[in-house]
Amino acid sequence: MIGLADCNNFYASCERVFNPKIKDKPIVVLSNNDGCVIARSNEAKALNIKMGEPAFKIKSILQKHKVHIFSTNFALYGDLSERVMNTLKSEINKVEVYSIDEAFLDFSDFSSFDRAMSIRKKVKQWTGIPISIGIAPTKTLAKVANHIAKKSTKEGVFVLRERDITRSLQHLAVEDIWGVGRRNAFKLKQYGVYTALDFTNVNTEWLRRKFSINAVRLQKELKGERCYELELKKTKKKNICTSRSFGKETNNYNIIKQAVSNFANTCAVKLRNERSCCYKISVFLMTNRHKASAVQHFPHITLNFNTPTSDSFEIVSKANIALQTIYNNACIYKKAGVIVQSIVSKNEVQTSLFDTIDRKKRNRLMYSIDKINMLMGRDKIRLAAQGFDRKWKLKQEKLSPCYTTRFSDILSVNI
Repeated sequence: MIGLADCNNFYASCERVFNPKIKDKPIVVLSNNDGCVIARSNEAKALNIKMGEPAFKIKSILQKHKVHIFSTNFALYGDLSERVMNTLKSEINKVEVYSIDEAFLDFSDFSSFDRAMSIRKKVKQWTGIPISIGIAPTKTLAKVANHIAKKSTKEGVFVLRERDITRSLQHLAVEDIWGVGRRNAFKLKQYGVYTALDFTNVNTEWLRRKFSINAVRLQKELKGERCYELELKKTKKKNICTSRSFGKETNNYNIIKQAVSNFANTCAVKLRNERSCCYKISVFLMTNRHKASAVQHFPHITLNFNTPTSDSFEIVSKANIALQTIYNNACIYKKAGVIVQSIVSKNEVQTSLFDTIDRKKRNRLMYSIDKINMLMGRDKIRLAAQGFDRKWKLKQEKLSPCYTTRFSDILSVNI
């Protein structure tokens, strides 16, 4: 049996861990620049606040019902996610971390329900985050079981036995099947497929022809035939992207350059953390496509490195060369991003005969900078190109403290 542990309303739950006053109160978490609702507590859902709703459109509802509003605090969410996953790993030998708030668990050696209840209790006790666990013969059915655990049980745990599969699938809308998506669901409904049970009864060859082999695998999984095993080895990333919307739209080259330099440095640090290097770097800019009267410009460019690198100096320098090439001062930009591509292991790098950089010396320098920044705080040592005023920074007016990752934000208790 395979289990799926899913944190309940994860971002909202994270905000409650260190702020018990908002327990049982409606909470929403907003996207970048405090734009749209990306997470809701159950109390906020009961007020009919929709996912993706722009905050300014529901301002009256938020005020009327005294909804607690938070900017996204990814430092807090990422740290609490790691704590949840480590707690799961302390109880289960085989764990596949699927996303920031989900993990697949191997329940083949355990009494499923009692074991799941024990794990759920431990995660809540150790991290403060409530989770639901669905258990079934396949990954896709574990998703279905988790859906039932959240919506239809008090315990937060549901075991989907083979004898109950048909009954459970007939109540699950086709768009709620893992991996189907809105577009495919619309297409399936045109052919009379409205539920997960309908999906299992569709002719397999027709499904392969109209959709793909993945749709066939999904159908088999819903029938209880396992097609997807737990992925226990962390797969190497093919590319790493860092991008942000600016706090305020701008055409100021120096502000955009600072932002791109910071994004490029973040990519370099991530490469070093994974002991990897990149062959290519891409930089892109975006104007606001929703402003019809504004000049629209969505340029991007990809440049190559002579030798694969994770060096911040090289990556930031190349990113700025790319920015000079695509920047247009007649345009007001909303967003920028950097992508490092063609990633290889550091051990697989073959240096060029014409390489003029002392790689060993530069690697020692990068190691020292990373170590100091890890001990003293992010970007305590930075490149001059990154700047200090950060005028491009995201709008985060409702940001909660980074309780677990910043010394100045650690809670103090008076006894």
